Amino acid sequence: MTERPISSGDRSLAGRLALSRLATRVSMTVERGWPLLLPLLIVASLFLSLSWLGLFPRLPDIARIILVTAFGIATLAALYPLRFFKLPSAAEIDRRIEAANQLQHSPVLVQTDRPSGKESIFSQALWREHQKRMADKLGSLGADLPRTRVPERDPWALRAVAALLLVTAFAFSFGPSGGRLSDGFSAHAARDIVPPRIDAWVTPPAYTGKPPIFLTAPVIDGNAKQAVATFTVPQGSDVSLRVTGGSGEETLSFADKGGNARAIDPSGPQVAAVKAAAVNPATPKLRQFTGKLTADGTLTLKSGEADLGRWAFAVIPDKPPTIRFVGEPKRAVNGAFELNYQIDDDYGAATAKAVFALADPAAPDAHPLYGPPDLPLALPRRGGKANAAKTTKDLTEHVWAGASIKLSLVATDDAGHTATSETKTIVMPERPFANPLARAVVEQRRLLALDANAKPRVLDLMDAITLRPEDTFDNMSHYLAIMSARSRLKMSDSDDQLRNEIAYLWEIALGIEEGNLSSAEKRLRQAQQALQDAIKRGASDDEIEKAMKELREAMNEFLQEFAERAKQNPNAPQMQQNGRELRQSDIDRMMDQIENLAKSGDRDKAQELLSQLENMMNNLQAGRQQQGGEQDSEMRQQMDKLGEIMRRQQEMMNDTYRMDQMQRGDNQQPGEGNGDDPDQPGVGKDRDPLARPKSMTPQEFADAMKQLQEGQGQLQSELDKLKKGLEGMGMQPNEGFGDAGKSMGNAEKSLGEGEGDQAVGHQGRALEALRKGAKEMMKQLQAMQGDQGGSQEGGRQQDAGRDPLGRPRASRGPDFGDSVKVPDEIDVQRARQILEAIRKRLGNALSPDIERSYLERLLELK
Repeated sequence: MTERPISSGDRSLAGRLALSRLATRVSMTVERGWPLLLPLLIVASLFLSLSWLGLFPRLPDIARIILVTAFGIATLAALYPLRFFKLPSAAEIDRRIEAANQLQHSPVLVQTDRPSGKESIFSQALWREHQKRMADKLGSLGADLPRTRVPERDPWALRAVAALLLVTAFAFSFGPSGGRLSDGFSAHAARDIVPPRIDAWVTPPAYTGKPPIFLTAPVIDGNAKQAVATFTVPQGSDVSLRVTGGSGEETLSFADKGGNARAIDPSGPQVAAVKAAAVNPATPKLRQFTGKLTADGTLTLKSGEADLGRWAFAVIPDKPPTIRFVGEPKRAVNGAFELNYQIDDDYGAATAKAVFALADPAAPDAHPLYGPPDLPLALPRRGGKANAAKTTKDLTEHVWAGASIKLSLVATDDAGHTATSETKTIVMPERPFANPLARAVVEQRRLLALDANAKPRVLDLMDAITLRPEDTFDNMSHYLAIMSARSRLKMSDSDDQLRNEIAYLWEIALGIEEGNLSSAEKRLRQAQQALQDAIKRGASDDEIEKAMKELREAMNEFLQEFAERAKQNPNAPQMQQNGRELRQSDIDRMMDQIENLAKSGDRDKAQELLSQLENMMNNLQAGRQQQGGEQDSEMRQQMDKLGEIMRRQQEMMNDTYRMDQMQRGDNQQPGEGNGDDPDQPGVGKDRDPLARPKSMTPQEFADAMKQLQEGQGQLQSELDKLKKGLEGMGMQPNEGFGDAGKSMGNAEKSLGEGEGDQAVGHQGRALEALRKGAKEMMKQLQAMQGDQGGSQEGGRQQDAGRDPLGRPRASRGPDFGDSVKVPDEIDVQRARQILEAIRKRLGNALSPDIERSYLERLLELK
């Protein structure tokens, strides 16, 4: 038979046969090639294993060369069997398929064969039938797997040892003792020349909060065309450079932009490294440098004349801080000195303090016993968005209290830069003493403290006070205390003894004014300050616990004294916070939170809670100090003035509205459509000519508008005076007063331009802002008095302090019109417009029945 192409059109059979032949071809190729290739792979794996295990660097050069040569010969020997490799032929592939599938009569070969001899129609049909029958046997045709017979040649499986060794060596190569593939071809002399290891980093100052900067690979002369990388670092950063394994003679220099170079001497650690290298020559040499970066420049590392590395630095200068006042220094509600200020610095200030100086210099021969007060300032949080801060400290005990002083603020950053604010001349807040005898003792104390030479005069004043004790002293213990102080003062000779006497006089004054409660206050302040200092310096848990224990004891003593005094004086202020009664459990819970936050390391939250607790105690003490005092009366007078301003603004708005209606010709005659009695005077008719509904000439109208403009400007001036008066009494006017002033100014401008409708709008907004500001000021006043009218125990109701009509009593300030709403003329006009719109809608015949029913019910409500 002779072969010819398949004449059958069965594409499915041809596809299966082609896939089977391809798989069988691959299998036979692997079967013939793998035994021939395996020796070469084993030789290569052994060479890689020895290289990665680091064997070649440990061998002498001769042994290394012999071993590498042996591997070369083995490689050539392993390549020799490959010459016998032969690809399988098509007939071999078909026979392998028939053998693998156990097919008889060569059904695979039949599909490509043809009968020999002369073809006829019968022979062709017979042959096609034979091919068809043979094709039926090829339905589940498959390929054969390769049979390499390697186990027969290697019955001990030594090839697996080479594979395991290769994997182990590859993992070992990543260690410090691992080798490289090139070690077998490198001589010892070439491997010994190892470049030194250079580690360089920059450590910014700790106060900047920036992390260390690790410098990249240095730029050396061999790559001079590469640009030197510039590192941006803060001023004062420390640059550290360590050279390991070098010659030991490396030098480091820093050159600024002007070309001025300075050498950086090596630091201490390399001395020990030199000694270790002398004992053990195999120990690598170590050389370390440390220096500060204060200006832009380039750092260069050299070994002899060769440059080992070069780095460029751009130094960010440390800007000096700025500090300024935010508002005026003022007296807090409890008499403490309150400072609001703002400190700006690129990395945050390190310290800040207030500097005091007497505005009136002392006499040349004066001998003061005390210097200016020491007032460190609280710093804003580093990295925070807001740079404003507040410091409150009780300086009423200082001898300068009540004197005119010059005050300035000084801030210093960590770089040593100092900034000073403007100087303000103020009166240092002093403790108000209602008792005349206590005031006299405090005055004697001040005279003695400011000038020790005034001792004879102070003794004379004490003699004058104690001349008629039965008329001067209500409590004879006070008399005995002053006589004791006089005796001690007379025997005092040194400055220390005089200072002790001054402190004793202060205690006497407090005892006369407040009794034993002043000592409890002092202990409470000391405990609060001690806890605050412990939190700031990050004290241990034991110190925090000890400070909290002292604070709890001081708080209990203070509250006990406060309760006893409240029993003796029923009119004394109650313990309140945010309109509700403040209980002992609330204070205990707040102190527990402070302790837990301080121990957990959240110092900012702990200080914030401690500040809130201090403010609560300040408000409580302020309410007690102001009970029955003159300041309460002054504040009530100021609030009465505010009520008068609001009343006049309301009347002026009504007058402006009438004038605008007259100008438009829309005013109605009395009694027309509004149900008013024509005989009753309207609002403002007693202030002619603004309220009379008679016709006016243009000149009269212009005069009336001018009069309104002048009255509006006068109201704005009185509001400004009221704000200054409230600020002088320790109260902070809110934004409502500022908005009211702006609206008054706009109303005055509109009146001057004859625009009555716009003026009415501005006046209405001014009145609303005044009411809002009055509410906030009443809250401040009630907080200062310790009586916020909240729900309390003991039978007090929420509406206590109001008369049967719901109006505030006279002791609680004026009524600002925010509790009872009385409609003015503008509201009445608005109601008329709404009624007219309802009637117009109701007269529409097309309105739905449900809408008409709803509108009729609205009209019935009126």
